[in-house]
Amino acid sequence: MAFRFPVKQSLAVILASMALLQAAPALAANVYGEQLEGFQYPHPLQHFNFSSQQQPLSMGYMDVKPTQQANGQTVVLLHGKNFCGATWDDTITALSQKGYRVIAPDQIGFCSSSKPANYQYSFQQLALNTHQLLQQLGIDKAVIVGHSTGGMLATRYALMYPQQTQKLVLVNPIGLEDWKAKGAPWRSVDQWYQRELKLSAAGIKKYEQTTYYSGQWKPEYDKWVDMLAGLNSGPGHKKVAWNSALIYDMIFTQPVYYEFKDLKVPTTLMIGTADTTAIGSDIAPPAIKAQLGHYNVLGKQVAKMIPGARLIEFPGLGHAPQMEEPKKFNQMLMSDLARPLSSATSR
Repeated sequence: MAFRFPVKQSLAVILASMALLQAAPALAANVYGEQLEGFQYPHPLQHFNFSSQQQPLSMGYMDVKPTQQANGQTVVLLHGKNFCGATWDDTITALSQKGYRVIAPDQIGFCSSSKPANYQYSFQQLALNTHQLLQQLGIDKAVIVGHSTGGMLATRYALMYPQQTQKLVLVNPIGLEDWKAKGAPWRSVDQWYQRELKLSAAGIKKYEQTTYYSGQWKPEYDKWVDMLAGLNSGPGHKKVAWNSALIYDMIFTQPVYYEFKDLKVPTTLMIGTADTTAIGSDIAPPAIKAQLGHYNVLGKQVAKMIPGARLIEFPGLGHAPQMEEPKKFNQMLMSDLARPLSSATSR
């Protein structure tokens, strides 16, 4: 049986279909494996295999040697929740050109690393995993640089291993406030899981554009949306979402805020002042939401809490200054790392 549509209606359907096809590349993601198989890392990806919590795990990492004369120092770059070691690409290049060895791991539950069905996530556990990786690589002391959630992890690492931390650099770390104590609503792991199952490229881009980049967008950000969306829509979809839910619960319920005062290593805060990231703000009442995520204020407050901390601000930049303005960020980072440690602890 043949079905016939009025010419105008069929033409409208064709035009609408063409519009969807044209829009698809900007929002559709490639599909990547459970450990981000298929995604191209900027440097060779290696894996650290170890046992934790009665199960074998694999931790992906990049170990990038200096491209210029080695200065004998190592920098460890810790990624954020919606980021991977690969998102440090520009900074890895800048550091290696200055003679640094660079280690950029993917934490368990993220990106190229294992997604265990059951894991007791804590920043202490992730810090221990990272410490074991560095021991395996023969690294006794390093500069620890943490971005976003990686900033919370870097803080915990420096508290646990001060002798192995040459310097601590926190790049728009989350956890500069205790969202729960300020009234942000708690979500159960099951609620986080349902939320994570619904992630899409369009949703990821909208969130990052609004929260990270002050409403702005650059074409070079698209590959990072594709990276996350492709991982979330791949064969590991449910395991990725489950681990993400467990990690969000860790972030929300394990603040490092109250221990900034206990840091005993030279510390620098690098803050994009337009950042508004705050876990739980999306479901917080308007009056509560209005109090959360003001990095232009939080950076200054926490710099005063950390003994001898140095604050570097990037006015108008958002949550990821190392990706938003990599040249400016890397210049400031190199300058900070070149400072004698004795003066790095003075304001």
